[in-house]
Order: sequence, then structure tokens, then C-alpha cells
Amino acid sequence: MNILSIQSWVACGHVGNAAAMFPLQRLGAEVMAIHTTQLSNHLGHGAYTGRSSTPEEVATLVAGLAAHGALARCDAVLSGFVGAAGIGDVILDAVARVRAANAAALWCCDPVMGDDGKFYVGEGIAEFFSARAVPAADILIPNQFELNTLTGGLSGTLTEAKATCLGLQARMREGGPRIVLVSSLRTAETPADALDMLLAVPGGFFHIRTELIPFKFDGAGDTLAALFLFHLLATGDAVGAATRAAGSLAGLLRRTWRQGSNELLIVEAQDEFASPSVVLHAEALN
Repeated sequence: MNILSIQSWVACGHVGNAAAMFPLQRLGAEVMAIHTTQLSNHLGHGAYTGRSSTPEEVATLVAGLAAHGALARCDAVLSGFVGAAGIGDVILDAVARVRAANAAALWCCDPVMGDDGKFYVGEGIAEFFSARAVPAADILIPNQFELNTLTGGLSGTLTEAKATCLGLQARMREGGPRIVLVSSLRTAETPADALDMLLAVPGGFFHIRTELIPFKFDGAGDTLAALFLFHLLATGDAVGAATRAAGSLAGLLRRTWRQGSNELLIVEAQDEFASPSVVLHAEALN
């Protein structure tokens, strides 16, 4: 399995490619990583050094992979934090190149924009995701805030979240699987000690509930997207991929929290990717 991953990079900690690459490699995937940023640490720590890549730098790397014949081997493109707005165009070009070489290749787009009601991306990024990425994506993995931002919809109840996902699916790539996995979902039906995920596939919805860890770990969504994409490619089963990925992430978060780390223990807890200690189940929704 070969995956082209285009997202941020930090030298210390685990977000973006630093949260996605190792889990994918641990499971046996070859990862071709292009970084949209090169930072000392993620922005959640405040001070940092480094910079965003330019669109030209990212485009040069994509072109080099194409000339090397590497894009023709890709089974999927995984994208996350975009950085500069112009990088969105480069990602779309990379997806088009991969699909031209392999019509079965999928684009899994994590529309990283913000969380908890706050944006942490620059001007033009939200518009890129809504107007250009959604119509070309096969898989979208937004958190609740990003789901609402992409659609202008509501997700305060499961009924509202389902309707909002349906509207998003209708705008996704025609002929694609049109899969939406919503993470960090809190609705009127969510208990105080829990957190939900909602999986939308053509013809149905599935609900996954996990324990609420009382700390927000940066990079958790990046890890979830990578794990879900891997298991979907490996099995073709979106429901199984979602429960396996959610179980691995739950185990990772639990171990990280219990050890008092403020960074995901991606390496130390790597067995969670191969053999999750938390077994979750998906409930089909009417």
C-alpha cells in the first residue's frame, strides 16, 4: 500500500505528518510525505520557529515524484493542514495526477480549519475546503466545528448531524465512495463522559461512542484520518475501518493521558495501531 501524505510537519511532537506517518508505517504502508510546514513544534505550545512551505516548493516535490514514477504507485492521497492558500491548488493537482495514473486511487481530505468554535488557519483556507476540496474528495474527516463550517449546517443533535452529513455527501466527488467520518462530536445525546463519531456512507449512518479524555491532544485527528484511510484501503469496509481506527485512537489517548504526557505517545503506544486495546462497536442509525 502506497500513500502520498501532504500536510504539516513538526520536529518535536506529533501533529500532521508527524502524527500520521509512523502509524501508517507501523501498519505496513509506504508513505511518501510532503510537508506543508516545517516547524519546531505545533502552534498549541505558543512560541515556535520555522515556516510554511510555499506552493512552489510543494509543487516541485509533487512534480519530482511524478517524474520518478512514484505517483503511479499511489493507492491514495491523504491531506491535512494546508498552510498557504496556494498549496490547495497543488494538492488538487497532485490528486488529479494520482487519479490519472490509478483511477481507483482515493483522496482522503482532513479539512483542517479549527476546533471548539475557533479557526486556526489563514485567509482563504476555509473557502478552499468548502468550494474546491469537497467536490473533489472521496473521504472527508472533519471534526464537528469543521463539519458545520463546510456546510453552514447544524449538528446539535444526531438528527441534525445526519442531515448535515447528507448535504456534505451530495457535494462530494460524483462516482466516489462519498464517505464522511465526523470526529469529536458532542450532541444532545452524548453523555458528559463520552465523545462520539458519526460515519456517513451512501445509504446509511453509524455511530461510535468513546470515553472522553479530559485533555485535548493536538494531532489526534491527524492520527485518526491516517488509521481510517489505511484500514479502508486494506479491507474496503468503512464501518470496520472506523471502529478499528477509533479503537486504536482511544487506546493511544488513554495511555497518553495516564502517563501525563501533553504530546501523543505515538511511538511508545505503537502496539495500539496493530492491536487496539480498546474494542469499539458501531451502531447503525435509522
